[in-house]
Amino acid sequence: MSTTAFPDRARVDALAKVRGEARFAADLVLPRTLYAMTVPATIAKGSLSSLPVDAALRVPGVVRVLTPEDFPAPPPFSEDGPPPPPPTLETTIAYRGQPVALVIAETLEAAIEGAEVIRPTYVAEAFACVMESAGARRQPADEVAFGDAPAALSGAAATVESTYNSPTQHHNPLELIATVALWEDGALLIHESTQASSLVKGAVAGALRLDPALVHVRGATTGGSFGQKAVQRQTALVARAAILTGRPVKLVQPRAQIFHTATYRARTRHQIRIGADVDGTIVGVQHHVEQEQSPNGYFAVPEYHRDVIRMYGIRNYLGTGADIRLDRQDSGYMRGTHPQPAFFAFESAIDELAHKTNRDPVEFRLANDTRVDPQNGHPLSSRFLNECLKEGARRFGWSRRSPVPGSMTAADGSLIGWGMACGIYQSATTPAIATLRIDARGHTRFAISGHEMGQGMRTAIASVLLQDLDIDPERLEIALGDTRAAPQHMTAGSWGTNSVVPAAMQAAQRMRAAVADLLDGRQISGNLHRKLASIRRPFLQVEVTTVGPGQDQAALETLRQGGFAVAESVYPEFSTFSYSAHFLEVRIEPRTRRIRVPRVVSIADCGRVISPRTARSQVYGGVIWGLSHALREATEIDPRYGGYLNEDLADYIVPVNADIGEIEIGLIDQPDPLSNPAGVKGLGQVSMVGISAAVANAVFHATGRRIRELPIRIEHLL
Repeated sequence: MSTTAFPDRARVDALAKVRGEARFAADLVLPRTLYAMTVPATIAKGSLSSLPVDAALRVPGVVRVLTPEDFPAPPPFSEDGPPPPPPTLETTIAYRGQPVALVIAETLEAAIEGAEVIRPTYVAEAFACVMESAGARRQPADEVAFGDAPAALSGAAATVESTYNSPTQHHNPLELIATVALWEDGALLIHESTQASSLVKGAVAGALRLDPALVHVRGATTGGSFGQKAVQRQTALVARAAILTGRPVKLVQPRAQIFHTATYRARTRHQIRIGADVDGTIVGVQHHVEQEQSPNGYFAVPEYHRDVIRMYGIRNYLGTGADIRLDRQDSGYMRGTHPQPAFFAFESAIDELAHKTNRDPVEFRLANDTRVDPQNGHPLSSRFLNECLKEGARRFGWSRRSPVPGSMTAADGSLIGWGMACGIYQSATTPAIATLRIDARGHTRFAISGHEMGQGMRTAIASVLLQDLDIDPERLEIALGDTRAAPQHMTAGSWGTNSVVPAAMQAAQRMRAAVADLLDGRQISGNLHRKLASIRRPFLQVEVTTVGPGQDQAALETLRQGGFAVAESVYPEFSTFSYSAHFLEVRIEPRTRRIRVPRVVSIADCGRVISPRTARSQVYGGVIWGLSHALREATEIDPRYGGYLNEDLADYIVPVNADIGEIEIGLIDQPDPLSNPAGVKGLGQVSMVGISAAVANAVFHATGRRIRELPIRIEHLL
């Protein structure tokens, strides 16, 4: 396995984005395009009793209004079959904001006006929309356990027992959710802001009872996703409208509606009991998690334990949990996913235990290192967490930290707190099918499953191809997110680069071998395009397939069928994870108690770094979002009506440039010898995990006050 460092290439899409030339789904305007707008339900639970549309049809420019009668009945559910597609328009109301009608018009303004004049009537039912609601339904989840945590904790020399709360939060990428659908020549083409084009294809085909071969989805560029833009209810609505009208139909959903229809980060409660022996070794952990969830949604509670149990050498663990079923839309994945709130709790508890045992937080973590997976005893393929800790402490100047809370102050009287925490995230992968074609006219095309969401996947692929092949970099096309170009897998969970880079490396190697066979010893000057032109070969094409550890041809077939085929990070013979260590300083103004974060040092172990520039960008983004998670973001829910109150960027508070201080990034850049031939591991998620705990730990160091509820606000410190 090569350990040669990759050069710091510029992003391949940077110039197009700076110039405004990059095209997203919302930018697409086809000839004769119609515009759509949904009508959201104004009750949280119940059913439609009437849906008058005459007023909308009288609005100039309104072409049609789709109601539940315009959609086929949902396919029968089978426990042995695939999961059912998202519903379309229904008369049963499951949550506030659920679309009940779709207005189609010649202009966006007419579609909006038509939607606003529709006044449905409902039969309302009692509902529960927050965890404290009387009608909230508690459903126990599966346990995750090994060893005997209760017995170990009963004999611990020191224990900490606390409850930590993380709020409901919404994604808010700058690009709204957008769909453009075209029915032409008996086939459906969908342009979508998505991270899961094949899943969208299958969902639309299932919802509308279409042959999947007639449905194509293109999601070439997505303006931020972070777990929100997988399968949306709106896509089938727009597709049906295109089929019925015979014209392209476009819907860009307003942010206030997205709050009520798209998935979000669930509110969670974490009860942790953790203990150590007299030597400072963690002897056991009990961790109970409760999360809000829709009546039928599935966002697995046991996954909150998946990474926690592998952070340190924990020998005894008992993880329990419960879903609190509410009348809201499905919760789902959001950057950092389960570990983000779990590690606010767990790394805060670790800090509390270190303080209680009079140990430095860094030394306490170093002393509890592990080289095996504590749950199954498998070796860890690579683990440079201690290197992250040592390098972060060195860069931050941790040795100058006074350990006594409240003992560090600035010249202006501000309280200074230095805190740190660690992060871990699975390093999963998916199968890939890639086609590389180089032609004699100077053009190269690489097609593979994947979605460019701003994370830099195209740049990582380009880094591999340009390092291994002598081709024209200005005419390199990387086709992603298009079900016509290659079988597509959802891009999420930090498995994007892990999946495409090994395939790109293998394709480059096979192309070099094919060129050598073609030339058969002839020495021809120039790049590969020139060589092909010299021997009058129009093009050369190779196809490669790759699978993750423990996968076989069945995974490739699942990919071809548009299915979900992730090789999780716990493989048959080893386990592999990515790690991070975050060090940060808070300053708390003595009178207002406003919290500022002037500097952060964040070090990550993500295996081999393929694209240094986009890797650093990922960590910058993760750190900033972690600060936002800790200090700014919370979705406010009105328990009287079941709706979200701060449903736009005016009221949903996120950091701005003035909130961000100095951020120093470090990457260990050591290849993982087992995870894949490229030695890469995931980075996008782990860069955020642990930041919010580091903030809370720094606030404790500054004030002596332990805050166990996010976001940390001024009133917590008054």
